[in-house]
Amino acid sequence: MKLIKPFIALTLILCLSLSAFAQNEKAASDIQEIMKKFEVVGLSVAVVKKGEIIYNESFGLKDNTSNEPLKNDHIFRIASISKSFSATSIMQLVEAGKLNLDDDISDLIGFTVRNPNFPDQKITLKMLMSHTSSINDSQGYFTLDAINPSKNPDWEKCFSQYAPGTNYQYCNLNYNMVGTVIEKYSGERFDNYVKNNILKPLGLYGGYNIDSLDASKFATLHEYNTKNKTLSPSPLAYSTRRDILSNYKMAYSTPVFSPTGGMKISSGDLAKYMTMHMNFGKYKGVKIISKKSSRLMQTKISEEEGYGLAISNRNDVIPGEMMTGHTGSAYGLYSAMFFNPKEKFGFVVITNGCNPNYTNGLNDVLRAGLNSLYDNFIK
Repeated sequence: MKLIKPFIALTLILCLSLSAFAQNEKAASDIQEIMKKFEVVGLSVAVVKKGEIIYNESFGLKDNTSNEPLKNDHIFRIASISKSFSATSIMQLVEAGKLNLDDDISDLIGFTVRNPNFPDQKITLKMLMSHTSSINDSQGYFTLDAINPSKNPDWEKCFSQYAPGTNYQYCNLNYNMVGTVIEKYSGERFDNYVKNNILKPLGLYGGYNIDSLDASKFATLHEYNTKNKTLSPSPLAYSTRRDILSNYKMAYSTPVFSPTGGMKISSGDLAKYMTMHMNFGKYKGVKIISKKSSRLMQTKISEEEGYGLAISNRNDVIPGEMMTGHTGSAYGLYSAMFFNPKEKFGFVVITNGCNPNYTNGLNDVLRAGLNSLYDNFIK
């Protein structure tokens, strides 16, 4: 009798191990089919369930010219998912009493930001963060000069015809302005603030400053040429900022780090960050923001788009599931970070190059990857 119980336990462990192995093999097979279908260079994925990463794998190539395989510790410029790091930083400063979401951005940023069609209506920090500011990207967003009346004679073109707070229009300039506010009211350079207050506490490797990271870990991003149907490396994705940083002006040069899209991080570490938001501000006992702040970020402000503060809510990603998160695209990269805060599962899918087809506003590689991971590990 004494030998039977250990035998049963060992048999159970063996069965579970075999089941997990078969699950992982099926997931890998599905992902390789997706990659073949959409001409994917490399794909890195992670699955979180009940607060733990249960699957993290990378497939394909880091670079299609060297044929170096993609690995889990390789980092990507994740594009617009970066906005959530900026929004999280703002919530920390709000909690510290340094800012208020209803503050006038003109007062915060140091020059007048007013829609000329509605000059008496203030544009708030919250409006920037929710893309309801009435600001657009028509004059560019790589420098604050675009919207600064003293720098750009065409600054009025940065504003749309609707009143601030009444409509939604996705705008990268919004978040480069948000990053500037973080820098001004924290007293730290933007990249250092995020590193010291989000990445380090969570034990994550990454950041906004290209030159502070190990370049050998950068997954090369590949843009698709529709004419000759080829994928070629995009060197601008990881351009050095050394020369610009030598003449850096605090609380004005901030867009050089691209608070709107410049975070570099691996799929596994992004999954840990995602889990912090899924757990409403905490990860492994480390509190980054309060539950109240986290819930506010996830609460939709724009009804039709389901967009909150750098986090959106979508029911068209995985059938039957309301998913919370963000996507990104730049230089040939496509990224997705989506989670279900009620059921406590989530996914990260990142490709460094593919034939970029879209269905209902979502890249087909991301959609297929997310649904495959859901079917194999959650459903």
